[in-house]
Parts: sequence; structure tokens; C-alpha cells
Amino acid sequence: MARTQPRVTELDPVWKRICDEAEAAVRAEPLLGALIHGGLLHHEGLEDALAYRFALKLSSGEMSAQLLREIADAAYGADRALGKAARADLMAVYERDPACHRFIQPILFFKGFQALQAYRVAHHLWGAGRRDMAYLVQMRVSEMFGVDIHPAARLGQGIMIDHAHSIVIGETAVVGDNVSMLHSVTLGGTGKEEEDRHPKIGDGVLIGAGAKVLGNIRVGCCSRIAAGSVVLSDVPPNSTVAGVPARIVGEAGCAQPSMMMDHRLRDGGGE
Repeated sequence: MARTQPRVTELDPVWKRICDEAEAAVRAEPLLGALIHGGLLHHEGLEDALAYRFALKLSSGEMSAQLLREIADAAYGADRALGKAARADLMAVYERDPACHRFIQPILFFKGFQALQAYRVAHHLWGAGRRDMAYLVQMRVSEMFGVDIHPAARLGQGIMIDHAHSIVIGETAVVGDNVSMLHSVTLGGTGKEEEDRHPKIGDGVLIGAGAKVLGNIRVGCCSRIAAGSVVLSDVPPNSTVAGVPARIVGEAGCAQPSMMMDHRLRDGGGE
């Protein structure tokens, strides 16, 4: 007898774990059964669930959930990198956020993760020349989640945006892989110039709550920006900067600051 097609959960261990957690959550809290079935268990894979969440959260009187679902489904179908990045982002939150104990939490409850995945769809639309639609997504993400990421900004994968309230990332900003940032971070410009005017954040950087990184400057890989700092000039790799304006106060203190999530300043800036 010919073998039937394998289920998606057999091919995708991340999705299998999500479904297992979702089923356990329904057993533990039956009143959330409709939410969890609608958001997770009803879908064939992670991309489907993310497209559903995108449409559910961003729909309004100006754009229906049905149309947004079609837009998101088409984006995930056209660009497999969106699903790959989503999985990396999910693992980043699970590994770095001590409040995250299950894979289902970011998908259902964490606005930083949800806003980031919506940005990724908007960035795809921007690259496809659908700029007005990308702007609409940006607007709705800002309204719903308090996160304003320009669709032209370039963000790597394995990004964690913790709490996420009042995040602003400008049009020409570039964020590398495995970056962690907390709430009220701004990657902004310094004036009215229209060219390349926003920061370039290297891989593995940790950006503390309320930090402002302004202008076309570079933050080197595996550096730390202390909470509340205002960064106006380049930051060397593996450094810790703090203050207003920020200055170098020592080394980063570890090889991967964005993974360790240690925001404490000690003598010399390190450990």
C-alpha cells in the first residue's frame, strides 16, 4: 500500500511542538479553546497561523481580514525566507526572554513578535513594489502594537523585541541577525536629510530600554547599549556604551550580549 503524504507536523518539528503545546493549553484552560483552535490548531503550518494572526490583528473598517489574509498568504507563499525568519525570531524569544516558557506564547500573546512578523510581510510588499499597501501595514502595526517599523528598513533574523512598546525603526535602518532590544528603543535620524540617515546595527547587539540610536552611524557586532543612552557616533564591536551622549565605558563583557541579556553595568562595563 502506498504511504500517505506525511503530516506537516512530521516535517516541521517547530510546528509539531506548537501544536502539542496548543493541545495541552486547551486541556488546561478550556475557555481559551476557541482562541487556540482558531489561532493555531485549525491551521496546516506556522505560516498559515501567522497569516491568520496578521489578518485578525490588523483588519479594520478600511481593510477586511479576508483581504489581509490573502495578502499574507501570498507573501508567505512567494518568499520562504519569511517563514524561516519567523522560526528564528520565535527561538530568539523562547531562548532569551525568561517570561517565555512555550512556543505558543509569542504567537498568541507577545506583541513584539507579532509586530515583527507583520513588518516582515510589509517589507516583502515594499520589495515587490506595493508600497502603499506596505505603508498601510506599517500604520496598522503602529496603531495596534505601538511598534513603528518602516517597511523599507532591513532587519535580520533571530530578532527579539521584548515588551516592544514605543519601538521606532526608521526607513534606512539596518539591523543584523540575533539582535535583542527592549521597549522604547529608537533607531532614528538626526534631521531632515532624505538619504541614508538611520543606524546600522551589527549582529548580536543588545539595546537596552529607552535607548536612542540616531543618525547614519554603525554599532559594531556584539556590543551593548545601556538603557536610556543616546548614541550619536559609531560604536566599536564588543563594546559597552552608556550615557547622554553615550560614551564607551568598557568591553561588552561577554561574547554574545544579545543572547545573555545582561544589562548591568559594572566597573569597566564588563562582567
